[in-house]
Amino acid sequence: MKQDYLVLALKNLRHKGLRSWLTILGIFIGIAAVVALISLGQSLRESVTGQFGSLSVDKLTIQNSGTGFGPPGSTAIRKLNQHDIDVINSVSGIDEVIPRLIRIVNVEYNKEVKYNYIASMPNNKKQLDIIYSTFDLQAESGKKLTEIDKGKVLLGYDFFNLFSKRIQAGSNIIIQGKSFQVVGILQKGSTFIINSAIMMLEEDMTSLLNINDEYDVIVVQVSDKNKINEVAKSIEKKLRKDRGEKEGEEDFSVQTPIQSLEAVNIILNIINLIVAGIAAISLLVGGIGIANTMYTSVLERTREIGVMKSIGAKNSDVLWIFLIESGLLGLAGGVMGALIGLGMALLIAKIASSAISSLNFVVQINWGLFFGAILFSFVVGIASGILPAIQASKLNPVEALRR
Repeated sequence: MKQDYLVLALKNLRHKGLRSWLTILGIFIGIAAVVALISLGQSLRESVTGQFGSLSVDKLTIQNSGTGFGPPGSTAIRKLNQHDIDVINSVSGIDEVIPRLIRIVNVEYNKEVKYNYIASMPNNKKQLDIIYSTFDLQAESGKKLTEIDKGKVLLGYDFFNLFSKRIQAGSNIIIQGKSFQVVGILQKGSTFIINSAIMMLEEDMTSLLNINDEYDVIVVQVSDKNKINEVAKSIEKKLRKDRGEKEGEEDFSVQTPIQSLEAVNIILNIINLIVAGIAAISLLVGGIGIANTMYTSVLERTREIGVMKSIGAKNSDVLWIFLIESGLLGLAGGVMGALIGLGMALLIAKIASSAISSLNFVVQINWGLFFGAILFSFVVGIASGILPAIQASKLNPVEALRR
């Protein structure tokens, strides 16, 4: 008997033709939005958090509060200095304190000018090794910068294709009007900042940019990674006392890798919440469309329902037929929407990855989301058809035949 309901429901939907397709379109748009936007949201999360993948759990980052957009610490009114380094070094549980400068400079090669990040590298071999191991930096061409490579620079992977003429190890580039030899070019890293950065020894950078006793970021390696939060609190306390500032009113920040990642996740959660809200509105519109179609169907098929009941059909039989019809509308829209939504997500991810080569923006197919969206659309279809189905099942056969 249930099989007959299904066959009859399919015939009715085919008979409606264009109306059925327009009804499916409402659900289709909602499900496509859900699958595409949530898949892209998940991919965005993985891509952005991947930029933090190189952060070590035994490193702290200290910088002063900035006044605008720019490299970390570069927009701070009050700069970190040697005195701050001495204060930090007085805290127990610290292995190394590595001050760094990060600025934006103009770079000229083969008469082409670009603007790129430039970061200082310590003149100390141990500290250099810490930087290389922390970010897992390996040379693709040439070699890595050493503490004796004065007048030389190490370039990020993006420099391979940044200029119309290819840069190689041994090439000379002009930075802020001064020529530097390229000692090597790095392999593609996990973060777009490293891939697009120029690295030179701190002594060269301070001389080039006329910088005197100021730093943008201080990286602290702790002796015991399990005590990183304790060390962070101790540094905050000493710097606060040294600067005469009250707790909560500091003009500096001491961040652990976990705190950095949590801050990013909060932003991504807000984005995903907005995305879910947009998708929910689309689904609501689709559900209203199904309900409207089913109510119209009840009015158009009143005599048909009367005939069915007059030859023995029960209220439950009519109820089942209308519920199956509405469920099929939701299911069809869900399948089409899930497929198109997934295709859209893959296409957008591919375009984004091509546009930003250093961003690993890849959509991983989430089958749970895919089939869950289809199931949900089926449920939305049934839920939208319940009231019209009940109305159809309660029609009096005599009155129905008179209409």
